[in-house]
Amino acid sequence: MTEIDTLLRPPLVNDPFRKDMLAGLSASPKATPPIWFYDRRGSELFDAITRLPEYYPTRSETEILRGRGAALREAIGVGRCVVEFGAGSLTKTPLLLGAIEPSAYVPVDISGDFLRDSAAQLARDFPALPVVPVEADFTHPFALPSAGCPKYRLGFFPGSTIGNFEPAAAVDLLRSMRASLGDEALLLIGMDRIKGEDVLIPAYEDAAGVTAAFNLNLLERVNRELDGDLPVGAFAHEARWNDDAARIEMHLVATRDMRFRVAGQHFHMAAGETIHTESSHKYDARTSRLLLRAGGWEPVSEWRDGAGMFSLHLARAA
Repeated sequence: MTEIDTLLRPPLVNDPFRKDMLAGLSASPKATPPIWFYDRRGSELFDAITRLPEYYPTRSETEILRGRGAALREAIGVGRCVVEFGAGSLTKTPLLLGAIEPSAYVPVDISGDFLRDSAAQLARDFPALPVVPVEADFTHPFALPSAGCPKYRLGFFPGSTIGNFEPAAAVDLLRSMRASLGDEALLLIGMDRIKGEDVLIPAYEDAAGVTAAFNLNLLERVNRELDGDLPVGAFAHEARWNDDAARIEMHLVATRDMRFRVAGQHFHMAAGETIHTESSHKYDARTSRLLLRAGGWEPVSEWRDGAGMFSLHLARAA
């Protein structure tokens, strides 16, 4: 590995995980933050989801990155430090790095083991590139390495992860990125586009059941890490399209009445009641620009795949 000598570790996640789970299970309706999907098993399952035939976002975004390398290089320039928020398997990242020849690469992710494995693989593929992984929850303020990441930075937020945040929270996150990256920064961000339910629902409820396993893994993690006794087999995965909010929702539906315990607290769910575990908001050209501007970024360019399913946006710090 070229340079994985700066590794920032936050406090153990168990306490915030416990707080979020207890708050979400106590709410009415029940809802939990999607960031806690990504323990090692969850990260592996999501990586498998990205390769499913029904899941178009990864293929669409990869098509853009592969086909628009010259345009990206012209718009971004070379030599920037790339900071990737929520770095996962790094499937798409090499396409960007190969196009713009960055000075350094800083992947940021909450799943430390998965992050280090992915960063090690990328460092082998780019032996001359300084790779400095940061283990952190990028939805909260964190420090970028003081060395190895000059002020000319490119934030990279692929995969339409911004859609997992409610609009107000998405604006807050974009403002936090703006503050972390600095006044000279650019941001390259993926956004999924609004389309028909016939495409959207299968993408989040695949025939092989991988997305269901990903969703149910959250309950397994609660049982393992928070001394829970949730009856995982009594929950069913369900994807719903909320047209008013222009978003896909993932739910865990109780198939029977149940009582369970998490971190010493007792809960009850009736048959048919759900835990809303994730939203994935979809955007059109106008709402994507509005979101970026509200978050402190001025849109510069937009690229779409050939089928118009997905968009990649470049913006500069406003």
